[in-house]
Amino acid sequence: MSGESSTSNNGNKCIIIDGKKTAAVIRQELKEEVETIAKEHDGIVPGLAVILVGDRVDSATYVRMKKKAAVEIGIHSIDVTLPVDISQEDLQSEIEKLNADPLVHGILVQLPLPSHIDEADILKTIAYTKDADGFSAQNIGNMWLGRGTGDPPLAIPCTPAGCIDLLQRYDIDITGKECVVLGRSNIVGMPVAALLQSCNGTVTVCHSRTRNIPEIIGRADILIAAIGKPEYVRGEWLKQGVVIVDVGINDKPDSTKKRGYRLVGDVCYEEALEKASAITPVPGGVGPMTIAMLMKNTVNLCRHALGLPRLQLRNKLHRTLSHRDFVHTNKTTKEETDGSTAAEKK
Repeated sequence: MSGESSTSNNGNKCIIIDGKKTAAVIRQELKEEVETIAKEHDGIVPGLAVILVGDRVDSATYVRMKKKAAVEIGIHSIDVTLPVDISQEDLQSEIEKLNADPLVHGILVQLPLPSHIDEADILKTIAYTKDADGFSAQNIGNMWLGRGTGDPPLAIPCTPAGCIDLLQRYDIDITGKECVVLGRSNIVGMPVAALLQSCNGTVTVCHSRTRNIPEIIGRADILIAAIGKPEYVRGEWLKQGVVIVDVGINDKPDSTKKRGYRLVGDVCYEEALEKASAITPVPGGVGPMTIAMLMKNTVNLCRHALGLPRLQLRNKLHRTLSHRDFVHTNKTTKEETDGSTAAEKK
């Protein structure tokens, strides 16, 4: 996929990785896939159930965005709205009903949950075969273990998958590259590190206890920033030609804006434009991809229920990931089998 470029004051040309445009392309691909499934499998339609507990405005907004994407693609959307004071047991009972519903292929519980609910226990209640977020221990474990020692995951955590999909669709080769992941959360940092390894990248994960973070970032050919600190990464830290995927989305006070703030990433965007060869903007970069990958997970879970192979990643630059993580195949080249580690064999 080609992208617009920006030329900085120092003459550096940087490709702007357009997540909004890319997500729209993915939604169209998924719409066609949903139509094919219905045509070839007696009208079966992928079903996604989203559970919303309480009336948080931000959570309700996210749920509406997911529902809108599902409707556009043709995914059957089931909304389960529950009172804020629901008990742990009653919430688990609602999930068990969805686990048993053959029309539901993916289940998502919108986080955060009220303080009296144990989020970890609730997420464990979701059946592995319906884990639309890809956060279950079985999905995460299989993602790390790989095809050589375990089954491939049925779903991939959405934001990390979106990061990899963007890199692939913009023909950015990960193989052999120095990849730095800033942040070690279970939602983004650790899963994206696993996926980068499966694409044959050489990965370093930085976190709050890491020493000399600027020095480590300075070695990065590819930087995934997911630390949750506005404009933390400065341009002077960056290597010339680095590719930046900025997962952060932070409020920064701005009196010129009607709402009194503007959204910024974890990387100082204007400074990064003088060094980067490609970068995701905030907003409009990784954000739209997260919902697109949720929809893709739902379609893949439906395909699994029908005994069909997973949809593979579009770009075949990284055959390790696209063939082993997303589809079952018996076709493995000698290059793929020689000298691969367990982490690479997904």
